Amino acid sequence: MGGVNAELLPLMRMTHPAHVHRLEAADVEPGSVLFQSWLLAFGVLPIDRHALSLERVYPGEGFDERSSSWMQRVWIHRRRVIALDGGGCRVTDEVSFEPRLSLAAPVLRRIVGALFDHRHRRLQRRFGEMAS
Repeated sequence: MGGVNAELLPLMRMTHPAHVHRLEAADVEPGSVLFQSWLLAFGVLPIDRHALSLERVYPGEGFDERSSSWMQRVWIHRRRVIALDGGGCRVTDEVSFEPRLSLAAPVLRRIVGALFDHRHRRLQRRFGEMAS
């Protein structure tokens, strides 16, 4: 969870129970909520309540999340980390969602896109970017 927040900050932070440091494959019961999380804009302002549920964890390779929140009826996030020949890796995030208020979809698409662009820039700064 520290890694998640390292990607999100300073724009956003997710709360989590003190005992949850990592999301392990053994902890995943598909369809069950692992925990409730506040999404805090700029790390302090509560803007959403997220019920985190993972369908599957692929150790060292990613996860499939299917969650919900006060804003999102359905939130699907699939992350894959693929090792590259010669070292390094490629991180891919696929996100889809169904907002509870359909009129909010265009705005939320822009916000979510910008947030994931931010996350990937943070990963590149932290771990480096491979040359072409």
